Amino acid sequence: METFEGYMFTALCSINFLVSCLLFSRVTREQREPYMDELFHVPQAQKYCEGKFTEWDPMITTLPGLYLISVGVIKPVVWLANLTGAVVCSTAMLRFINLLFNCGNLYLLYLLICKLHLREKTRTTSRRILSALSLSTFPVLYFFNFLYYTDAGSTFFILFTYLMTLYGCHKASAFLGVCSVLFRQTNIIWVAFCAGTLVASKMDEAWRVEHTKKRDEKSPPSQVPLSFSGAKKVMLFMLEFLTSPGHMKAVLLVAWPYAVVGVGFLVFVVLNDGIVVGDRTSHEACLNFPQLFYFFSFTLFFSLPVSLCYHRVLRFLHALKKQPLFFLFITGVSLLLVWKFTFIHKYLLADNRHTSPSTCGKGSSRGTSWCASSSRPRSTCSQAGISWTPSSRARSSGVWRSWHASWLPQYPRGCWSS
Repeated sequence: METFEGYMFTALCSINFLVSCLLFSRVTREQREPYMDELFHVPQAQKYCEGKFTEWDPMITTLPGLYLISVGVIKPVVWLANLTGAVVCSTAMLRFINLLFNCGNLYLLYLLICKLHLREKTRTTSRRILSALSLSTFPVLYFFNFLYYTDAGSTFFILFTYLMTLYGCHKASAFLGVCSVLFRQTNIIWVAFCAGTLVASKMDEAWRVEHTKKRDEKSPPSQVPLSFSGAKKVMLFMLEFLTSPGHMKAVLLVAWPYAVVGVGFLVFVVLNDGIVVGDRTSHEACLNFPQLFYFFSFTLFFSLPVSLCYHRVLRFLHALKKQPLFFLFITGVSLLLVWKFTFIHKYLLADNRHTSPSTCGKGSSRGTSWCASSSRPRSTCSQAGISWTPSSRARSSGVWRSWHASWLPQYPRGCWSS
């Protein structure tokens, strides 16, 4: 990091932290009590602060990574500042942990951008810094920094894991991957992604060596035609690569820490009889393929300013004209997956803060009847985040309106994510 760029980024981090603290203060004043899933997370973290590590709320479905980190940060601060009373492990103090993760996410995103675009001389200092700021303040992530949720910490450890993978520190990357899984079990997918980047790099090397030996000048080694023949060629190469002892040995020599994490996670799933550690009945695993289409659509929309250009549109139309059956097949498979694998969680139907405006009316009415017909007392339904509503002061404030708007576009995060 050059000196001038370092000064600029340090100033940006300071301003970002100051603005976040001001927003945090406003949000905390308007919403002093635990909000939605905080009704579970905050009391559990407070139990850990009191040293009651054997007590566990059965409604919590994630591992205790967030609570352990919170205690590890708060306890030394409490001891050094000689704090006592209700302020220790209060809702506000616990929420503040995510502001620290927010600063860490900004720094990690900056380092990742510098590493991934190391060879791009056209990427200026301001562009790198502003790109990191834009990603760290993305509303889907940023507004969770003011709540005691697992989003900020989970993202921090995943970004740290990927950064260590890029730098070749695979043991440290695997350890950080374990930390991310302690925040959310689904992060094992991102640990597998980091391992997959190693496999992909080894495959890319083998692909280039093979094509260099063949001296095939007509088809560059880094390009494969978007067609059935191109897909077949790639599949045959992958099969040959994965069945080659020499290639697999080279992969395992560098990827074994990730393999250890994967095996450990499988052992956990077997011993735990599933991924969820708490409320199993409401968090059952399922194949929710439409989540991928949500992700693709979301990414496409927000990347249009940089991904959409005249030449790419022409290339796509040319490929569509040349291989219509291929694209028709992909479309048919996608429609089949949406038709057969769309699942709607009952919590989405019971609380319109989890879903989009188009289903609010229907979801709210069905959710109300579901909660009313439940055999549990209404207070339990409220604790489950089903019919609980914020205070009148928070509901009438501008902060609540903006927060509610930020919640509405959220899509379902899966059948067993928390």
